[in-house]
Amino acid sequence: MQLIRRNYQIAATLFVGCLVLLLLGLGQSASAQWLASTFAAAAAVQRGAGMIRDMAHGRWGVDILAVTAIVSTVAVGEYAAALIVVLMLYGGAALEDYAAGKAKAELGALLDRVPQTVHREVPGRRLNDVPATDVVPGDVLVLRPAEVVPVDGRLLSAAGSFDESALTGESLPVELTQGQEVLSGSVNGAAAVRLSATASAEDSQYSRIVALVREAAASRAPFVRLADRYAVPFTLLALVLGILSWVLSGKSLRFAEVLVVATPCPLLIAAPVAFLGGMSRAARNGIVVKGGGTLELLARIKTAVFDKTGTLTHGRPTLEEIRTSKVCGPPPSDMELLALAASAELHSSHVLASSVVDSALACKLDLSRPLEAVEHATDGVSATVNGHRVAVGKRTFVEAQSGPVSEEPIAAGQLAVYVSIDGVYAGALIMRDPLRANAAATLAALAALGVAHIVMVTGDAKATADHAASMAGISEVWAGCRPETKVSIVQGLVPMP
Repeated sequence: MQLIRRNYQIAATLFVGCLVLLLLGLGQSASAQWLASTFAAAAAVQRGAGMIRDMAHGRWGVDILAVTAIVSTVAVGEYAAALIVVLMLYGGAALEDYAAGKAKAELGALLDRVPQTVHREVPGRRLNDVPATDVVPGDVLVLRPAEVVPVDGRLLSAAGSFDESALTGESLPVELTQGQEVLSGSVNGAAAVRLSATASAEDSQYSRIVALVREAAASRAPFVRLADRYAVPFTLLALVLGILSWVLSGKSLRFAEVLVVATPCPLLIAAPVAFLGGMSRAARNGIVVKGGGTLELLARIKTAVFDKTGTLTHGRPTLEEIRTSKVCGPPPSDMELLALAASAELHSSHVLASSVVDSALACKLDLSRPLEAVEHATDGVSATVNGHRVAVGKRTFVEAQSGPVSEEPIAAGQLAVYVSIDGVYAGALIMRDPLRANAAATLAALAALGVAHIVMVTGDAKATADHAASMAGISEVWAGCRPETKVSIVQGLVPMP
């Protein structure tokens, strides 16, 4: 019923069409003609009123030809053709509205993610849930695990882990210590933390991002359809041809036939269907397209700007190398080290923990449930696995369990997860967020299509960004960028000719 209410014009046209068929089946051709003609004429008046308002504002479109075709077919008694043109007219408009609604839904999803309430600390360390808009600089807030940071602030807890991927593109959690800045819009890690607000919700980072998205959504009106640009001469030509056909044949029916044939049905129906199909296909591949006009613009693109994390790369670290230690005793095998580390990480909520576990499962290793597992926020995990005391995490954390540990040499874009077994340093797992398998080929294909200027703009560190860019074949890289910086860079690029 909701679908029918939203597309009542199409539903009404189909309902009238069914009634007309029923009346024809009952031999009531006069009643069928009257019903169809009255409905089509009403549709022409309704659409014509909107068309006149558009014309008053200087917007001329192909609808003028469609309305003229409806009026002429009704006048000569071709009521079935009139209903078909009405159906195409309403159907095309409904598809365009649906496509625009899909784009608006993406903005709605972003707005839904904005925190509406916060946990504000009051004297006595009690918590009051208050609207996020009530927060003022200096308020002490408590963030529970996995909550979105509502306002910009400074960390009061000793340490905290935050996922800033939605803000900077950095795939790994950012480890912060007391006094460091916490960005609104980032996601708190596995431990509850306290922070002091440094800005109101309106002036915070995440609100600025939402404002940027809103501005982008309203920045450009949708492209008009190709025939809309030539609506006036095209309509005049169709009318002249129709009149000539009428005069030469002596039959008014020929005038209506020419207008029906000239009505740009592919643009009333096929073009919206093509746009909708293209936008839906893009959405399935993780690409949000603002509207049909944006798809038309793709044919003229000369510059393409890419983020790194989750776009050119997978956004999830994978195991690249296992390095076992030979410092003390016989070292464990690569697979033994990975199995023990992954088993210890089974109950951890850290993004690297899931990557270690996934790597072990990909190697078809049997994992054991850990005992006495303790997660040390932002540092690592310690657990008992098959009688062994295992510690997995940062070098400083593992060092506290096993004594001095030398830092593993790593290349740009890599990171090391250190492992100790029974108080002895056992080795490290070298992780990297890999480039997507089709990234380089995709960029090469874009270049072949005429996209001559390809740029990477990312929040990652320069060394990591440069490495990914070199693998993808990108020469221009902007690293360490915040969201507003990315927007400024894009706006500053050479405009499309």
